[in-house]
Amino acid sequence: MTPFAIQLTRGFLPNELDEKDKPAFEELSRLNAFDIEDGLYRLKSIYRAGEVYINAEGKGYMSSLFKEQKDLLIEPNDLKDAKNGDFVVAKRVIARRGRASAKVVTIIKHAVLTSIYILKKEGNLYKFVDIKTSLESNIFQDGVDLKIYKVGTLFKVDALTNKVTEVIGHIDDPKVDEKISLYMYNRYDEFPDDALEEAKSVPARVKESELKGRVDLRDLPFCTIDPVTAKDFDDAIYFDVAKSTLYVAIADVSHYIEYYSPIDKEAIKRGFTTYLPHKSFPMLPRALSENICSLKPHVDRLSFVAKMKLNMDNLEVEEAEFFEAVIHSKRRFNYDEIDSFLAGKYEAKNEAEEQIFKWLTPLYALTRRLKKLRLKSGFDFRSDEIKLILNKEQLLKETTIETGTPSHSLIEECMLQANQAAAKRFDGDGDAIFRIHEPPKESKIAQLVEELSAIGIYVEADYEDIEKTIRDIQKEAQKVGLEQEVDELIIKSMKQASYSSFNVGHFGLGFKFYSHFTSPIRRYSDLILHRLIKAQLRGDSKELEYLLRNIEPLSARVSELEREATKCEWDFRDRKFARWAKEHIEQEFEAKITEIDVEDANKGAKAKLLNGAQGATVNLRSYNSNLFDKIVVRISEVDLEKATIMANEVKK
Repeated sequence: MTPFAIQLTRGFLPNELDEKDKPAFEELSRLNAFDIEDGLYRLKSIYRAGEVYINAEGKGYMSSLFKEQKDLLIEPNDLKDAKNGDFVVAKRVIARRGRASAKVVTIIKHAVLTSIYILKKEGNLYKFVDIKTSLESNIFQDGVDLKIYKVGTLFKVDALTNKVTEVIGHIDDPKVDEKISLYMYNRYDEFPDDALEEAKSVPARVKESELKGRVDLRDLPFCTIDPVTAKDFDDAIYFDVAKSTLYVAIADVSHYIEYYSPIDKEAIKRGFTTYLPHKSFPMLPRALSENICSLKPHVDRLSFVAKMKLNMDNLEVEEAEFFEAVIHSKRRFNYDEIDSFLAGKYEAKNEAEEQIFKWLTPLYALTRRLKKLRLKSGFDFRSDEIKLILNKEQLLKETTIETGTPSHSLIEECMLQANQAAAKRFDGDGDAIFRIHEPPKESKIAQLVEELSAIGIYVEADYEDIEKTIRDIQKEAQKVGLEQEVDELIIKSMKQASYSSFNVGHFGLGFKFYSHFTSPIRRYSDLILHRLIKAQLRGDSKELEYLLRNIEPLSARVSELEREATKCEWDFRDRKFARWAKEHIEQEFEAKITEIDVEDANKGAKAKLLNGAQGATVNLRSYNSNLFDKIVVRISEVDLEKATIMANEVKK
């Protein structure tokens, strides 16, 4: 459900609405569609908010939200211009016999707001085609005949009016890929003027007056450990060996961003920082994300700290404190430097490094024990990350494989401890924002077991203990040297992790309580959690009540935004692979089959290249091999609009 649909169902105050939802609210008010109690607005029982599915005959269906409700049929004449996937409010039609029916009264969220069209020409006929759906449409631009543009020109189009809002470039220009991916998935580059002005007004240095009431940790030898290219540093760590106490200091973003301020409104609009190979599109203005909020070395920085005392025998957190502090990071390390130190190849060059390395070695030993303990209930899925390196023309130059290293694992385990400790402050019954991961459905596990049996990996599925089934699958995969390949299939069979105001645990990690606390610079979910904990610490029941009344729609919103950010990143990556493949048509490359439709082999298969553009996915039109077989493929065709690569297996 959309955030507004949740508000309509659960109840809300008008001043809590997002600006974009106010027209629908006004329309529903005009229809007298609300019950109002203690100032809270809630849809009357005769109305329902939900998503519409439209079949080939043009009939609409709205699924029920609760067990006691029936699905609603919406006749074509009652859809009120709603399109497939739109979220609407419908009014149940009581008088009709037969199936429970309704008619749409207002659309609260369109499934598609922006479309990208390309100008094509077949013979003497010009046409405009949506690059995502391949559907033609009569788009327009005031006072301009669009046929004057060169064939292959791309247009950003308002999906509701079909009006061109921007001519974004030509399909042959590799630099146009950035705009395509951003626009298709509602990502943004430039910040609005009011947000930039607010960011400029924030002092570039921590003021003495801001330290009042904060714990002074500036003498402790904190450090940050991040990628070489990182510009924003969310987290710093320190381990007090004598007291077995881990400090995880997080950028205190909530200190600088007020509710409903211009920056806050833009942050929740973005939800996440989007990372493309050549550029990041931050959630916060760079004046904050890369400066005053970033935990840079050798300067004072405000932080929100998780202080955790561990029992070194059973590794449980005996005591966890959260408080506002000021720190002074002594060193900014990158992962390569710490890996070198842990391998005995890097020695301290100054007093600050000596101080840090004294506690870093025992902390690494501790995090290795923590990981071993975690994997007794959680999973360790092997999956290499493909990194794309682009040239100045934004064409693919090369790909590299990034794997987890000891330094990555050290930081990960520290962050997991802080995230768990933050989540455990709440009981889980709609009183916080949790990072949840539900177990996979039985049908998905059954399909996975069937797929694996085709390549000689046999496992008896235990649907009463899905965790055991997955571990059995991993053991069998290890015997035949297909750990990573099978892990990727297991991941595909699982539900995506998401945010929820109701805790159901995190299946993949094996945690009963988990949330996101450690990255408020780049994730709005963490900023929400910081605000909740601060209100809890202050005993501010009014603030806490306000936050919790909106926590369910907020959780839904950031989950949606996370999916959009991820889709944008993957779409851009596929576009770069497609452009590379366009220059290598009829050339042969090594590949591995990664996907075959077990229900219909005629649907083809997918394979990943092992050389050339390593990691690129190709669609196989013809093949004679089995899942995970290494083959040779010849690239046959590339569709730049849809970012797809077609290939055939080469018979040897």
